[in-house]
Amino acid sequence: ETALRELQEEVGLTLGPERVIGRLDDYTTRSGYTITPIVVWGGPVTDLVPNPAEVDSIHRIPIAELMRADAPILQQIPESENPVLLMPVGESWIAAPTAAMLYQFREVCILGKQTRVAHYEQPYFAWK
Repeated sequence: ETALRELQEEVGLTLGPERVIGRLDDYTTRSGYTITPIVVWGGPVTDLVPNPAEVDSIHRIPIAELMRADAPILQQIPESENPVLLMPVGESWIAAPTAAMLYQFREVCILGKQTRVAHYEQPYFAWK
């Protein structure tokens, strides 16, 4: 219920509980928040509108981008024994925790694997 309510409040997409496919692993951020990703099927959606009080922008990422051969990117940093997870998108990249959710979506929902992501690190700049 919470995920569907937030979806409507944040981007104006109203879906019923029958559209929930499942949930991915919780991801606890360095700042202490726990994110619980919920996977839904929205069908062909064209009119998403970000709530300016909660969402800066909406980005559509084609499945082909998630399937790139160079994804994911794992970087070691001196501040952690766990690698930082990055997902390349276009000419840039997305960092964990968002990258962790995208990677697990790819692995579990598209490829049918049982892949865990909670151990992946966020970049140092996101630790604050």
